[in-house]
Amino acid sequence: MSAVRTMLNRNLNSSRIRLGKPAAALALAISAGAAFSGAAWAHGEAPASPVPAAASAAAPAAFDLDADVNRVLRTFDVPGIAIAIVKDGKVLAAKGYGVRKLGDPAPVTGRTLFEVASNSKAFTAAALAMLVDEGKLKWDDPVTRHLPGFQMYDSYVTGAMTVRDLLTHRSGLGLGAGDLMWWPTSTFTSDEIIERLRYIKPATSFRNSYAYDNLLYIVAGKIIADKAGKPWGDAVRERILAPLGMDGTTTSVAAMVQTADYSAPHSKVGEATTVVKPMPVENAIGAVGVNTSAEDIARWMNMLLNGGKAPDGKQLLSEKQLAEMWTAQTPMKISEPKPPLAATKPNFAAYGLGFQLRDYRGRKVALHGGALQGFYSRMLLVPEEKLGIAIFTNAENSGAMAALQWRLLDQYMDAPATDWIGIVAADEQAKHKEELAKVSKAASARAAKSQPSLSLASYEGEYQDAWYGLVTIQREGRKQVMRFVKTPDLVGELEHFQHDTFIVRWRQRNFNADAYVSFALNPDGSIERMKMKPVSAETDFSYDFDDLDLRPVPAKK
Repeated sequence: MSAVRTMLNRNLNSSRIRLGKPAAALALAISAGAAFSGAAWAHGEAPASPVPAAASAAAPAAFDLDADVNRVLRTFDVPGIAIAIVKDGKVLAAKGYGVRKLGDPAPVTGRTLFEVASNSKAFTAAALAMLVDEGKLKWDDPVTRHLPGFQMYDSYVTGAMTVRDLLTHRSGLGLGAGDLMWWPTSTFTSDEIIERLRYIKPATSFRNSYAYDNLLYIVAGKIIADKAGKPWGDAVRERILAPLGMDGTTTSVAAMVQTADYSAPHSKVGEATTVVKPMPVENAIGAVGVNTSAEDIARWMNMLLNGGKAPDGKQLLSEKQLAEMWTAQTPMKISEPKPPLAATKPNFAAYGLGFQLRDYRGRKVALHGGALQGFYSRMLLVPEEKLGIAIFTNAENSGAMAALQWRLLDQYMDAPATDWIGIVAADEQAKHKEELAKVSKAASARAAKSQPSLSLASYEGEYQDAWYGLVTIQREGRKQVMRFVKTPDLVGELEHFQHDTFIVRWRQRNFNADAYVSFALNPDGSIERMKMKPVSAETDFSYDFDDLDLRPVPAKK
């Protein structure tokens, strides 16, 4: 969902990944103008979590999957990891490591379910590709041909937007725009989210540049549901999961937690990894929604690497449409990695249809990351090598996935052995320390003796944003409390920072998304608007506070 926003900054740098989403980048950092950097590709992802100070590089040892994964668990403070590796049609690994839940000895297995967040986007793209194969739609059909009520902020974009555009992150929306309608768990329906797209102002012109978004994949999921005459999850199960024998996979968190073998989510609270509650996001289906295991994802990867054929030989989607999914649609910026990560720099980076695309050591890689509260995931396919790798974690740590991704790619592409675990750990630790220093500097530089322009009671009331709706500030005992009306868990307490700027500290500390709350005044001293901005760059980009334009709602007389 995120996740992964820094990398994930939702990052192909450092997403989603949303995925945010406190970690910095879910391995493919997906941000507006985000660049592809060596250490992180992803999400829909989120900013990277801190690495223990003890992490250090060591000489690479002979390849030993179990030893490498167990080292990653210790180095990056991750409770559990699931790994799937397929090569030349064979499953080389589909197993788990560590535990499903801190404090509980139940191990992660090859059947343990993880929320894979934005890795669901490939399933949505594949389901649309099947409809293209069947002649039920075309990639370049206007969206309004299939959803007559669809509307963007700009009328030209409404008419010009195609089915292809829904999947390629070039709509003109900003990074993660509108994600607060589903992240954290909200009471908006999918239809309400789609309806409110018309109120989100674009950040750039249409098809101008790459900026990762989730809302248009929700629109794509709606098209799939309408064509099937059933919910997106049921359609995906019927068209993809069942034919592949992915019998353990679910398309809702509610269904996942009814199974016997599923992982709990874990987030950082301060510097401690902590069990948190799952974040159901049933209104974001199409963008997220799939919960799967190492054994099941191996079947999915083998189908994709086998030209779209199921194990029984049935052609689920044509090779033509699969090639379209892996064809560059939207260019992505490439940033210069630090010297230790130089080998990870791609020569090209782009988004296809449900996949990010790049090269590594002379081979094309189709990949994606995913990030939701407490989960990060990554899947990579190297079609020329018939190689597929999936990494699932039950913690918000992009470094763990990046380290394993490079280690495994090098092993199966006969590249020189490199201690990616030590290199990535050192890089993540340095970035985290740098961000902590920036936050500390901002706090120390504030005008500590300044006072708000108005009485504290004057800031209380209702504030309305065009696309999100109502946010309230109310006195509760001795505290001023901010509440996002459609997001029950997004509740925090305000503390004065300087002048007319406050900081909201969310009661759910695992959100890692504290934000500045600034008020602008009219000449007569009344409040004109309220704006928000995350305190830390490690905040997942799906907390898109920057996009809010909150105006006071006149008090009822």
